[in-house]
Amino acid sequence: MKVVVADDSLLLREGLQLLLAEAGHDVVAAVGDGPDFVKAMLEHRPGLGVVDVRMPPSHTDEGLRAAVDVRRSWPQARLMVLSQYVEVSYADELLATGDGGVGYLLKDRVSDLDTFLGAVDAVAAGGTALDPLVVRQLMGRNRDPIADLTEREREVLSLMATGLSNAAIAESMSVTQAGVEKHTQRIFAKLGLSPDDDTAHRRVAAVLRFLKTS
Repeated sequence: MKVVVADDSLLLREGLQLLLAEAGHDVVAAVGDGPDFVKAMLEHRPGLGVVDVRMPPSHTDEGLRAAVDVRRSWPQARLMVLSQYVEVSYADELLATGDGGVGYLLKDRVSDLDTFLGAVDAVAAGGTALDPLVVRQLMGRNRDPIADLTEREREVLSLMATGLSNAAIAESMSVTQAGVEKHTQRIFAKLGLSPDDDTAHRRVAAVLRFLKTS
């Protein structure tokens, strides 16, 4: 898979290139600021773009704004945002630009290769992969996004948002995979997601609705 990487830290940029190359991916561009990221994404049309939130000149949200700009010009773009800290408003803004193919991870997760590469694959396939700390903060805000869901169903949906499969969710919750599948079917039903849609689409739609509902 072709990948574009953007980070103002040369060390991290080269580290990401190495990790992705060793996993069999082709890093077609590695840049250090937002405008160059937008240019590279639209020029190469890669399977995934990986971008740091904070880049020059102000080191605030240039990377996030660049990711949003890419999505506006190319709605099908798959984007993985990396951040040093949990910044929930950024997750909201990026999630609002499309219907999946979005990841938001803390940079600390990159050192966990299985987690990072699993998130890369999930986002490239059109799913979501959100850092558990981001999910917890989204859930902890003064709102109840989906009031009809039980506590157990919300737990399943929050793990789904991190990019876990039903099997991995079952292992995390110490329940059977059949039990998780029953929860997911109830979640889909309560959210009015059509059984005619494929499962992958319903999973993405359920996660986005959970995170974006006010």
